[in-house]
Amino acid sequence: MLVNLTDVFISEGKVMEIPYEISEEYFLYQSQKFFILQKDPIYLKVVGLGSGKAEISAGICLTIRINCDRCLKSVEKKISFPLCRKVASPECRELDDTDDELEFMEGYQLNVDNLVNSEILMNWPLKILCQADCKGICKLCGKDLNDGDCKCDTFIPDPRMAVIKDIFNANKEV
Repeated sequence: MLVNLTDVFISEGKVMEIPYEISEEYFLYQSQKFFILQKDPIYLKVVGLGSGKAEISAGICLTIRINCDRCLKSVEKKISFPLCRKVASPECRELDDTDDELEFMEGYQLNVDNLVNSEILMNWPLKILCQADCKGICKLCGKDLNDGDCKCDTFIPDPRMAVIKDIFNANKEV
């Protein structure tokens, strides 16, 4: 969705409100599809700062289906964050040398789709857990340790004792 911001760039204090709704059913991140279960409408507020600059603010809230990083169970995760970005007209961009807004500004037009996707990527959660004390899965058999312990031998010998173990194994009679 493209929105012309010419009026906001030339008028200091001018306010423009833009209603926007995410139209996609899923979000693509690191070659994986994450389905969007709930998406609140977004109301972008654009305020002219004068001299060809404007500030965009909004609140973004959506719920996605994602796997737990430890046990791989599917969980629902609510992502909520404020959006606050400054943009400039093409003339001011040449003076400022800011390249971070080039992906969502096309001349005097704001590409709202690219802006919202960029903000979701920057605010993507680093770690997703199904519960705070998730135990994960067994490294040997893959059993979910939240459901109970498995019977795998998880003893890991001290690596400093490996030399002594090799000596005993070499002198062992067959």
